[in-house]
Amino acid sequence: MRFTPMDLNSLLEEDHPARAIWSVVETLDLSQFEAAIRARGETAGRPAIDPRILLSLGLYATSEGVGSAREVERLCKRHHAYQWICGGVHVNHHALSDFRVDHQEALDDLMTQILGVLKHQGLVDLKRVAQDGMRVRASAGAASFRREKSLRKCLDEAREQVQETAREMQAREMQAGPEASARRQAARERAARERTERLERAKAREAKTDEEAKKEARVSTSDPEARVMKMGDGGFRPAYNVQLATDTQTRVIVGVDVTNSGSDQGQMPPMREEIQERNGQLPAEPLVDGGFAKKESIEQAAGQGVTVYAPVQKPRKEGIDPYQPKSGDSPAVAEWRQRMGTPQAKEIYKERAATAERTNADLRCYRGLGPFLVRTLPKVRCVVLWAALSYNILRLISVL
Repeated sequence: MRFTPMDLNSLLEEDHPARAIWSVVETLDLSQFEAAIRARGETAGRPAIDPRILLSLGLYATSEGVGSAREVERLCKRHHAYQWICGGVHVNHHALSDFRVDHQEALDDLMTQILGVLKHQGLVDLKRVAQDGMRVRASAGAASFRREKSLRKCLDEAREQVQETAREMQAREMQAGPEASARRQAARERAARERTERLERAKAREAKTDEEAKKEARVSTSDPEARVMKMGDGGFRPAYNVQLATDTQTRVIVGVDVTNSGSDQGQMPPMREEIQERNGQLPAEPLVDGGFAKKESIEQAAGQGVTVYAPVQKPRKEGIDPYQPKSGDSPAVAEWRQRMGTPQAKEIYKERAATAERTNADLRCYRGLGPFLVRTLPKVRCVVLWAALSYNILRLISVL
């Protein structure tokens, strides 16, 4: 054996992306991440890894398309960039995975901070924003969906398993077994308890469905909030609907939302609220595809002074001009129809695909967005926020 000195700072070149990400993280307000570990008065704080290390690791790993916490832990031992970020601090996969999904509000605030910096740099003007929905495969298996009768049976079995595991733990404690066996037994108890909690959430979700459709309602036992959706390849699989809004001029993501609705109809108003909350203003001209073109949404947008660009549905009968107002149209809908028939509007609408599809492809191919490795809507939203944060920080670094 021999001990070899190592200069961590010399491992990376000066313009390495890991250094740039760390520099950005140092300028951010991380008080929400630090709140859970900070000492208060006579109450001692919790020993913990600096949130700047975990945040920088998560952002750099996401920028490289690495979504597995175990893989990040392995890279922290072998890869110079990850070693430089850690600075000699040991980070295990449990700490990484917990940090990744336990700070939704803090990640939301971080997204707003980054957008504020980008706006100050002149990279966000919200003149035109392209919104698109992207179905991303959920962690739930297709065979995990059950109806009410099967859910009750699974829940009874899970509760019995929790009780049996607790009895085994008590017996093992009396025998004073090995520590490793105790850890394995504790892991079994935690897994059984989490399965019971998921089944109870699934039962609660099933109870909220329509009385008329209750007999046909099916809920996943592994991820109760996932829904079977039609995917881009025409197949049907459990998924979440990720909504992204991107500035068409600078390619900055200005709005993020996640829903378990398989349809994009009705998703424009929530996204406008999201953009206004994060950026302090509404987008002037949202560009959306035909799935968003709901008359009520267009009327509401017009009432807020927002001009929507969305394709008009093709009439079923031939010889009918789709751009001419119909008898039942409101003034806002009639104006939208006429607007979309002009050459100028058609030229503007071309920016939607060029912007939204590029953002979707970037997050899927280079930021590791999907299939999801986590379950439940809040955790899925955290994963999407990590991808959007990494994307925007790289945009910020490119102009600094």
